[in-house]
Amino acid sequence: MRKVIIILMVVSCSIYLIGCTDSDSETEVTVSKNPDAEEVLRLDSHADIFQWEGLIYKTNIDWVNEIELTKDELVGEIEEVYDNNHNFNDGIANKLPIGAKIFSTKEREDILLVDYEGKTKKYLALGEG
Repeated sequence: MRKVIIILMVVSCSIYLIGCTDSDSETEVTVSKNPDAEEVLRLDSHADIFQWEGLIYKTNIDWVNEIELTKDELVGEIEEVYDNNHNFNDGIANKLPIGAKIFSTKEREDILLVDYEGKTKKYLALGEG
């Protein structure tokens, strides 16, 4: 008798659980991606950014400014200043001047240093988030 009750309980629970599922529902898959310039500027219209190798780099981030970094190799320079008539592509910045030099760092791959007018700024690559 005990086995019959246990079997009936298991069958009842199984039927209940199957009845609670929605077999017609679709699974939504969300894919995250790195932010683009438009998204960054929409969130912070005063952001100082540039694009390099498909990534957006942003400066004036407190914890990044506190890190001691060593300039490594020259990787490129700013080629164009962004305006609303063009797409944001590699080598384009919204506040840096044309000709500003971009350097890698020895310590971190996600931070680039930019030299212009006797100043050096630290820029962090913005990742998916």
